[in-house]
Amino acid sequence: MGSDHPGAPGGTPRTPHPVPPGQHRVHGWPVSHYGPVPRFRPERWNLRVHGATATGREQVWTLGELGALPHVTVTADLHCATGPTSTDHEWYGIPAGAVLDLVPPAPDVTHVMAWAEYGYAANLRLRDFATPRTLLATHHNGESLTAEHGFPLRLVVPHLYGYKSAKWLRAVEYLTEDRRGFWEERGYHTIGDAWQEQRYSYQEQEADGAAPTAHRPH
Repeated sequence: MGSDHPGAPGGTPRTPHPVPPGQHRVHGWPVSHYGPVPRFRPERWNLRVHGATATGREQVWTLGELGALPHVTVTADLHCATGPTSTDHEWYGIPAGAVLDLVPPAPDVTHVMAWAEYGYAANLRLRDFATPRTLLATHHNGESLTAEHGFPLRLVVPHLYGYKSAKWLRAVEYLTEDRRGFWEERGYHTIGDAWQEQRYSYQEQEADGAAPTAHRPH
């Protein structure tokens, strides 16, 4: 997968679309994550939606049951908070809006927490999770995700930095108030909008003065 758009018919070059401020295009799709790649155990795997649901009950799907949910394709870039942007990824998966329709949140829900293997967590505003381009991806460029890139399921939130697009997704928790996730507790921005360059917690209006650590998010 190249970092630029292909030329238009007739050989006329197509101007690459812009990337967020402070980002630079990279070729391919770099692998970036914290900790080891988890082993997939199909007999134990499921996806939970829990927390402040409208009914008070949680929903659990097996991987096979997820196949019966609505699926869409979204073409979008992936922005690492440390600067690289890889472009033109074709993601296929379950739109986050379908999850919200099937398991409605309670009226006072404002955020969600995306939980992944090994306790990794990424917090998002409900409106960021609910955008039409947010999805729970199972495929990339027509093929199943590889283990290094989040197989069997990863969250993709294209307008936020990559640390919000949690690999190896296992649960979505509805929250009535914000809580910081893994990288957010380590000095990274609680919103993480790439187009606003919201990289670090000291940029938040009500920052507690925490500085970014030496750890690097994806």
